[in-house]
Amino acid sequence: MTPWLHIVGIGEDGLDGLTPATRAVVEAAEVLVGGGRHQSLARCADAERIEWPSPFSTLIDTLQQHKGKRVVVLATGDPLWYSVGARIGRQLDPAEITYHPQVSAFQLAAARMGWSMADLETLTVHGRPVEQMIAFIQPHQRLLILTTGAETPAQIAKFLTERGFGQSKMTVLAFMGGAEEQRFEGTAESWNHDVPAFNTLAVDCIAAPDAALLPRVPGLADDLFAHDGTMTKQEVRAVTVAKLMPMRGALLWDVGCGCGSVAVEWMRGARYARAIGIEPRADRRLFAAQNAAALGAPKLELIDGMVPDALQGLQAPDAIFIGGGLSRETFDACWQALRPLGRLVANAVTLESEALLVELHRDHGGQLVKLSVDRVEPLGKLSAWKPLRPVTQWSLIKR
Repeated sequence: MTPWLHIVGIGEDGLDGLTPATRAVVEAAEVLVGGGRHQSLARCADAERIEWPSPFSTLIDTLQQHKGKRVVVLATGDPLWYSVGARIGRQLDPAEITYHPQVSAFQLAAARMGWSMADLETLTVHGRPVEQMIAFIQPHQRLLILTTGAETPAQIAKFLTERGFGQSKMTVLAFMGGAEEQRFEGTAESWNHDVPAFNTLAVDCIAAPDAALLPRVPGLADDLFAHDGTMTKQEVRAVTVAKLMPMRGALLWDVGCGCGSVAVEWMRGARYARAIGIEPRADRRLFAAQNAAALGAPKLELIDGMVPDALQGLQAPDAIFIGGGLSRETFDACWQALRPLGRLVANAVTLESEALLVELHRDHGGQLVKLSVDRVEPLGKLSAWKPLRPVTQWSLIKR
């Protein structure tokens, strides 16, 4: 099959920044697709010009309507790095596409900052919830972030300052590689620049002595979550999420999610991990939504419903946590929906739920453990151990 679609990365230097071969592809285009900014960077008088369709989801149909012509899609920088090229490639046969990458905004920003790409995190909040970056705020961490607009750096500065990282150094880079390249510098706590809407943000995270520490590994402190006292406690949560094994892009069902602590930690534990929380109480769903936004998992999906009925029609998960609503019917529905190699973890604190886990363990195998945690608390002028309720945990992998 001969490729009919060319996806070309272009920078602020326009056609002059392309290799001769790629420039020839653009200049020979019969149909040129891209945003107004991209179109202005490639002045090819003979091409039919099509701007991004609205809604954007119709892009594939728009492209296929011109199949048989020389079609060129213009994207910024590397079209396969947080760009439209990846989206197109998921819906069209790769044999129909030729990619022409340009230096990405990340590479340009790293060069401007003198930072090693191997030693930093690359993120995008372009067209996505800005709160996603919160999960990456850690001491000595360097971040390069594709932003979603002129207001985004100020939003991120606020997130940093609220978490004790107000001294973090921030640099906004705009129009990199072009004649109008701009640079704005400051700290998170004093950020007050008006910046262009299309920009890349570099953050050098600097923690104050009292900064909030939010590691990506599970086991965040209980007081970081809004809750009504009913939640999977820190030590048990760490074990629970470890057995659920967060993986890139994987989906978790959090059945009886309560304040969402397990779902949030799952989503923080791996890039693009997703979670659906099923919780019948509105007040707890509100807690879950607040925790997801505050801790960098704003895409947590919450469903009002009772199990097992609420599970009908949901996308098949890669992992399931049953923290509430445990019953034989709920387990059967979850086990049937779980993907091969999926992980299921169920926690119980009552004798009745524990008895059911013993039966399920007998029937299906897996690992059955009792988790006991004691914490030191004041006892008058002294201290003593105070036990938390023991948790019976059953976990297994679907083979």
